[in-house]
Amino acid sequence: MAQLVSSLRLTCQVNVFPCLVLCYLLFILVGGVVFTAVERPVEKELRAEVAELWRSFLQENPCVQESRLSELLGRALSAHHSDVAVLKADAEEKRYDFTSSLYFVIVTLTTMGSDTYTPKSDETKLFCIFYCTLGIPLTLFFLTLLSNLLLPIVTYAPVQHLHSYWGLPYTQAALTHASLLFVIVFSLLFLLPALLVCMLEPDWSFLEALFFCFVILSTVGQGGNSLGRNWSLSARETQELFTTCYLLVGLIVIITFRDTVLQVPQVRAVIRLLSGPQYTELESIHLNELSLNEDHCEKEPQYSQSICTISSVPFELMSPYSELQRATTCCPDTS
Repeated sequence: MAQLVSSLRLTCQVNVFPCLVLCYLLFILVGGVVFTAVERPVEKELRAEVAELWRSFLQENPCVQESRLSELLGRALSAHHSDVAVLKADAEEKRYDFTSSLYFVIVTLTTMGSDTYTPKSDETKLFCIFYCTLGIPLTLFFLTLLSNLLLPIVTYAPVQHLHSYWGLPYTQAALTHASLLFVIVFSLLFLLPALLVCMLEPDWSFLEALFFCFVILSTVGQGGNSLGRNWSLSARETQELFTTCYLLVGLIVIITFRDTVLQVPQVRAVIRLLSGPQYTELESIHLNELSLNEDHCEKEPQYSQSICTISSVPFELMSPYSELQRATTCCPDTS
């Protein structure tokens, strides 16, 4: 019975990674089905509304040709997607000043992307390719480095305090600290900014503001919810500056929180289980390297007598000086 249980456990550990991949693919398929089922009726409703507006406009303006109207709207939408002001009221709103360019650089290096700022010239596109090829790995390295500097303060010290002064076991201390840190991070990075966005955009609901904060910090992109579209140019520049700072600080905090969760023993046990025997072999390699490093350290002193020998003679270290002293003592000079 014990052999059967052991073989089943070994089989599960070997096949756990393919099962994990299969579950993740099913998760992706479920997400696609849910989004299709929820968003398709809304899309059909918007299409019907636009079609009704199209027919009513042509009926009220019989002198306008449908082909000319279609061509005009197509060019206007193409210019709008290329960040060119179409309406006269928006002519002064979108400009490639330094603040807007800096915002584009930050959102591009953090892989969030921008729906309102895109390079138009071939020279800018070529520069963007080489710039991002170097800048994206450098940005990720910089964010990870800052997270590693915060780990001793945010993670190691509080867990040690809970373990030493509160008397909690290390496993429970790490889990408690990770839970409290999650509440703090979610409140400071999502709930409070969402409330602030609701105050700045009265037409937005709290869910829309919370979704905006989520897509910013998850580097998905702003999508259709762009904050400050109807603001003045100076207010929009200030909003872009604060959004940039919010994005960078939020990414550092999220990476730190991820590393904190990875320090929880329960999480490490789950990772070890899902990774299979390869993870265990990798850990054994690190242990072997540690033992090899210890072998290169100073060897333990050897004693002249066996440790198991019962004798009143004190143990003496084997060294040339001790041997010479013993020979002198045993054979005194008779001259």
